[in-house]
Parts: sequence; structure tokens; C-alpha cells
Amino acid sequence: MTPATQRLSARSMAFILAGGRGSRLHELTDNRAKPAVYFGGKTRIIDFALSNALNSGIRKMAIATQYKAHSLIRHCQRGWNFFRAERNEYLDILPASQRVDENHWYEGTADAVYQNIDIVDSYDIDYVVILAGDHIYKMDYEVMIREHVESGADVTVGCLTVARPEATAFGVMAIDASGRITDFVEKPKDPPALPGDPDRALVSMGIYVFRWKFLRQLLMDDAADESSQHDFGGNIIPNVVRNGKAVAHRFEDSCVRHSPEAPSYWRDVGTIDAFWKANIDLTDFDPDLDLWNRDWPIWTYSETVPPAKFIHNEESRRGLALSSLVSGGSIISGTEVRNSLLFTGVHSNSWSTLTEAVVLPYVNIGRHARLSKVVIDRGVTIPEGLIVGEDPEEDAKWFRVTPGGVTLITQTMLDRRAGQR
Repeated sequence: MTPATQRLSARSMAFILAGGRGSRLHELTDNRAKPAVYFGGKTRIIDFALSNALNSGIRKMAIATQYKAHSLIRHCQRGWNFFRAERNEYLDILPASQRVDENHWYEGTADAVYQNIDIVDSYDIDYVVILAGDHIYKMDYEVMIREHVESGADVTVGCLTVARPEATAFGVMAIDASGRITDFVEKPKDPPALPGDPDRALVSMGIYVFRWKFLRQLLMDDAADESSQHDFGGNIIPNVVRNGKAVAHRFEDSCVRHSPEAPSYWRDVGTIDAFWKANIDLTDFDPDLDLWNRDWPIWTYSETVPPAKFIHNEESRRGLALSSLVSGGSIISGTEVRNSLLFTGVHSNSWSTLTEAVVLPYVNIGRHARLSKVVIDRGVTIPEGLIVGEDPEEDAKWFRVTPGGVTLITQTMLDRRAGQR
């Protein structure tokens, strides 16, 4: 196969920006970056961007990390270590390592790429796909890269169509009838509407496609600009909109669906409420996000654990799960689980109930506990008889209760509660 007839993804790399904490997840990101947060029973958030790239045919990837990166780096080393250099495949992890000078960490999303220009150069690629590592979705990047090349754009921006009131939380684009971006504004109070559709707006997904030679020069110029924040959304993209050709790519054109009539699915699980809902939505009879589709799998690190086990079959002490996902290594011992998602290695004990619970790995739930509408952090030991989700005022004394009524439970919170009772 000659270079001219190769899939464009074979001449591309994915650069994943995974350095952010995700402060709106509060204690869930005390010890891990947002892209390393668990999702869906087995995976981490970053697995979606990585899997999309792999399934799209991209075999050269780099991940820029910064905030509390150990959990993320360890996950990628264990679960994404199958790339082979002899097949011209690479996955490089690029921590902020003071490569410019001893006081210079990553100062923005564009700076994270700028500081690794020599590494990207070594990949010998034509196109670079810049990705955020903290969103849940399935997307074929080959479609977007091809549209970028065919349009002759300097940058192609992945876009979502949302109701205008929701657009105030995003970078918003004004476009003309051809899809060319005429303006790009971050979190405007009055978002520009789509042409012919006054109720909806086009917002950025944080996904950008560039020809590498073009982006390389942009980054060099941006690094020399002392007034710049060195950010893609704040500086690089507005610069191309003003001085070059920026084109919008609509997510619905490249979204991977499990059926033709399924809606396009993209979620920013950046708050506890959004994180809880996206996980609980997977317990639906026909969830919008299909994790069972073997044509577009979400790859991850799979621990070697035994199957889930359900024991006891007595009145009021029956190990059962209804409309729930229960991961391997879990033991449901005389517990009733309803509309919940349990990650690997969860052990729940007799006479307990879990309702609309998202339980992260290796949690142990004591006897007679009643927990509803909760998120429980990894490794927590729930004491016997704990009741959460029935008295919000009492819950708020010890735990974090969100505006949506979800209660986050961590071991630190439980220890503080035990010390004050």
C-alpha cells in the first residue's frame, strides 16, 4: 500500500491532553487526575479517547499528564502496553518534566504539545488529532481527518449541537452556511446560534485536527508570545479563525452508534451528579452508550479476577441484583442490589441493600447497610448499619451531598465520622 492510498489515520497521531484534575469531581480526584477516574464497571475515562483512536486506525499516540498522574500512568502501562515499535506503533506518556527549563511546567494545553515538539517530530506523521482525555463517547476520527483534508482547512474542530442555554459552559462557534467557523468565543453569556436554528448552538468538543507542519509553526509562534495563555481554546483556535481557515466537524457525522436510530452519545462527567447519572444510565434496558458492541470495543486494563458470585437464598437475606451491572471479583452475599453499578472486587454483606449506587473497586459493605443514590470511592469500608440516602441533612454532616441529591462517600469522610461519634 502506497502512502497515497493509506488510510489517513495511518499517517496521523493522537495527542491526548490528560493533565487536568477535574476539581468539580471534588474528592474523587484527590488522588487521581480526572482522566484516571473509573467509569462503567471496568474502564477509566481516558480509555474512551484511547480506544476511539485505536479503533479509528491510529497507532501512534501520546498522553500528556500533569496533576497526580501516577494512577493514570500505571493504568496505561498495564492496560495499553501492547503497542510494538517494530510495527511502527507507539504510545508515549509525557509527564510535565520541566523540559524547557527547571521552572516551566505545562502552562496550558497548547504548551503541553509545544514542549514535546521533538517527540511528535520523531513520529514522522502528517496529521495530529488533539484530544481531551476526560470525555465519554465513541467516535471514528478517520471520518474527521478525511473531512479536514478534503476541506483544505487549517484546523477542523469537533463540535456538538446543544441547546443555546447549555452552550454558555463551552467554547462556542459561529459558522457560515459552508461550515466555516467565523467566530470562536469561550463560555459566552449570549451564545451565537446555528444558521437557521435560533434555539441551538455549536460547541467545541476539545477535539482538533491539524496538519502537523502547520500546527508546529503555530505552537512556535504562540510560545514566543508572552501575552498568550498558551491554550488551544483561548489562543490557538481563535488565531486560526481570524487568520486562516477553521472548519466545524459535527459529531453526529462520525459518532459510532450501536444502531442507526440511536442518538449520538457524548458526556462530560465532570461533576459528581453527571458522573453518577452516566454510570447509572448503563443499567437501562437499552442504554444509549453500548459497551457490549464488539465492533467498537472500549479497551482497558482487565484484572485477572474470578467471576462475580451471589450467595444466600433466604427471606431478607438473598444475594441478588436487578437491573444492575456487577463486575468480576465481586461477592454479593445476602445483599439486594437494584439499579446499581458495581466495579471490580466489591464485597457486600448480608441484609444490606444498594439502590442506584455507583460503587468503585474493592469496596467492602458491612451488614445491614442501606445505601441509595451514592457514589462510593475505591477501597472504602462501609461500616455495619450505615444508612445513606434517606436523610439528606444527616448525610451532609459527614459526606458530600450534591445539588442533585447524590452522596459521595470516601474513607476519609467515614474516618472523620467515626472519630466524632
